[in-house]
Amino acid sequence: MEKVFKISSKSLIISISLVFLSFLLSIGLGAAKIPPWEIINLFIYYFSENQGQIEINKINQIIIFEWRLPRFCLGFLVGASLAIAGCGFQGVFKNPLADPFLLGSAAGAGLGVTLIIVYNINFSFFIINSVQIGAFIGALGAVMCAAFISINAGKTIPSLLLAGVATAAFLTSCQTYFMHKYYSSMQEIYSWIIGRLLTSGWDEVITITPYFLICFLIIYLFRKELDLLRLSEDEAKMLGGNPNITYFIVLTASSLLTAVAVSLSGLIAFVGLVIPHIVRLTVSSSYRVMIPLSALVGGAFLTFADTFSRIVISPAELPIGIVTAFIGAPFFAFLLKASKGSF
Repeated sequence: MEKVFKISSKSLIISISLVFLSFLLSIGLGAAKIPPWEIINLFIYYFSENQGQIEINKINQIIIFEWRLPRFCLGFLVGASLAIAGCGFQGVFKNPLADPFLLGSAAGAGLGVTLIIVYNINFSFFIINSVQIGAFIGALGAVMCAAFISINAGKTIPSLLLAGVATAAFLTSCQTYFMHKYYSSMQEIYSWIIGRLLTSGWDEVITITPYFLICFLIIYLFRKELDLLRLSEDEAKMLGGNPNITYFIVLTASSLLTAVAVSLSGLIAFVGLVIPHIVRLTVSSSYRVMIPLSALVGGAFLTFADTFSRIVISPAELPIGIVTAFIGAPFFAFLLKASKGSF
């Protein structure tokens, strides 16, 4: 236990350092480059009681606090959400190849957004717009549909997996139909599907934060039960676990977290699949360690990817979904080779 604690402490420091580095790069790089010392000076000014004694660049202040800081926070929360959801799905399905889009939530979100766009539905609810609501309803609807099919097929983990695959295939075909029928909306739909982190201020951050905190807490509270799921159901029950309750609550929290994240960012692949793998293979397979570290590393990874997407073809932006797939796909292949069939 002492050894595990030491390794976790060292990994925690490394993870926090990655988050801090991603913060400096995300805030400092772009069309207007801001050096680290000026970023620190602006934050000192912002929180200082004697602001008149500190000289600052007003333009850089606007760039940081109105544009780049909200985008960093959104990117971090989306990346952390997808990584935590990945931990939840992999724990419940006892399969490290499971990811947040497994139960058709990505396909449902895509269909929801497609319907909103092609029928030109524009409305808002507080700070949430129609596209986000469509993605959210579509993602949760897909998960509920997969769960309903699974219940009628015997309520087993394999039946839930197959129900998710069937649901995703059906919803994807529906989305493809609407995209071809309303060809003029293809570009707008496609730009959402390949993922983006565009903020109009702090509204999106305010939207995702309570969901992130609540779902993170719920999944982390079930960390012991997720570890017990590696055993058989009888063994898990003998050690104090309740597999059925764990399945229901963790799947619900993970699906909700995925739905909120994709409703704000579009479909961003590989974060929820690769990041838990990295933590599992390099630090620990215990969910006590995996869940918090996956949140930190997932958030840092997505903000690194977002920064790269902003500067690689500046002044234009590369869709962040392309960046995560370009990095994640070969890295996942490397992880599979390194594991040598240990999954």
